[in-house]
Amino acid sequence: MTILSLVSFSDPDITKIKIPGLDKLVHFTFYFVATISGCFFLRERTNGRYSIQKALVVFLIATISYGILIEVLQHQMEGARDGNVYDALANIFGSLVGLYTVIWLFSSKGLFKWKASR
Repeated sequence: MTILSLVSFSDPDITKIKIPGLDKLVHFTFYFVATISGCFFLRERTNGRYSIQKALVVFLIATISYGILIEVLQHQMEGARDGNVYDALANIFGSLVGLYTVIWLFSSKGLFKWKASR
């Protein structure tokens, strides 16, 4: 994700494809998937010993901080991609929707249990 975020893709063949909002959708999707994957990773790694609330807070802070850091780096790097506030907002929105998706998946009506039954 870091390499994709910091490397400039200025190939003329790539830039011919113009889909409005595609950049923001990509940002949203990266952080949506990262938040969900991170919570599942922490659940599996700790066998559910971390509470779901703790996992959500950890990954929400991590993904939002990472997304803002990447945008700052993009803005500071000469000749690389341009970081901007709207990309950071798309990152944050993806993380928040990922958080609510995890809450739903592990709710009483969801598909999964946070702690494995013993």
